[in-house]
Amino acid sequence: MKAFALPARFVVVGLVCAGLHNAIVIAGAWAHVHYVISCAVSYVVVVGVGFALHAGYTFQQQPSLQSFLRYALSMAANYPFTLALLFLMCDVGGWPVALAAPIATVLMVGWNFLASRWAIVRSSQAANSAISRSP
Repeated sequence: MKAFALPARFVVVGLVCAGLHNAIVIAGAWAHVHYVISCAVSYVVVVGVGFALHAGYTFQQQPSLQSFLRYALSMAANYPFTLALLFLMCDVGGWPVALAAPIATVLMVGWNFLASRWAIVRSSQAANSAISRSP
């Protein structure tokens, strides 16, 4: 794999997930749904889409229930981080959700890459290691 392929694939999938998340949160704001609820809806939708795309395209790994559960757990950490950032920007700072949601998304890119790679690639490496050790 070329050195730039993995980061490029992560960016593509990340943009899809970020766009989907922001569309859900901003649409919720327009519909007068609090961002706490919109972020919960976004989590459910984006975890499914993100896992499928990251497993198959970004990291090119066979998906498993174990890697999905690890991915869902690691992405669940986004929820309180996102709520804290939105609280600070919207409730404290008075910013509109349409501005704050994309900024919060950008601030979390590094965490998402590390958490996604840990969740998806780790299970594949562990499975390969177990297979190579069997008699």
